[in-house]
Amino acid sequence: MFAQKGAYLGHLSWIAAEERMKNTPIVIIPFGAGAKEHGPHLPMNADQAVMDYLIEQAVSAENVIVTPPVLHGWFPAFRGFPGTEVSDPDVFRQYVQQIAESLVRQGAQRIVFLNMGIFRATGLPLSIAAREVRVETGVPTLVVNWDDLETDEAASVFEQKSGGHADEVETSINLYLQPEKVDMSLAIKDYREHLKKEYGGYRPGLFSKDKSDPFYSESGLSGDPTLATAEKGKKVLQIMSKEWLSILRGFATSPTKGKQIGTN
Repeated sequence: MFAQKGAYLGHLSWIAAEERMKNTPIVIIPFGAGAKEHGPHLPMNADQAVMDYLIEQAVSAENVIVTPPVLHGWFPAFRGFPGTEVSDPDVFRQYVQQIAESLVRQGAQRIVFLNMGIFRATGLPLSIAAREVRVETGVPTLVVNWDDLETDEAASVFEQKSGGHADEVETSINLYLQPEKVDMSLAIKDYREHLKKEYGGYRPGLFSKDKSDPFYSESGLSGDPTLATAEKGKKVLQIMSKEWLSILRGFATSPTKGKQIGTN
């Protein structure tokens, strides 16, 4: 048996990988945009930086296998800005699903999709992939979105009245993780007040570069990154990491293929 510590799949020989699959309860497929706009002050790899941090925490603390990351995805809200996108959500979904199914063939016991986007964006095609893999193979799957990790405790760290993208939260995190890539002289407050709604329903967001569009955004951000500090970033990452590892520990004991969900 292996010690309760994880491994990166790409760092193993095929012989070691084959053996580890037998003794590792969770395989993680991490997703974080490698190039997606995050306002004028943050690098486009902001999501990837958080993803790298979280999977490092998982490998250090838990008996998991982490696959090579998925760095390109479906980002319709940011399509007007520079970056790399798989614009067809079904192509993105099929791509991730194929990765997961290959892991099932190799003996994966449970699969976690780590999504450094939000549930109602990249979480949508990832959740469909997770459901299909679960139904078609019997292997338990779990999608962990950014929303799942940013708890009330994490939200209490920040001062901005609202946010959502390249804001005080993400800027603080990147000031801690990669300060050399952050240019705070370009950070501005942009609450996008004109987009508030006082009715129910899901209204997909958009950062448009078309000045005639009600969702036009000159900055490409939502919130107040000028309030960000590295200390806030460190604190919220600790909270997110604690929640992330707790989720992994819980899922690691869930029933596996061949067992009826809800039974011992």
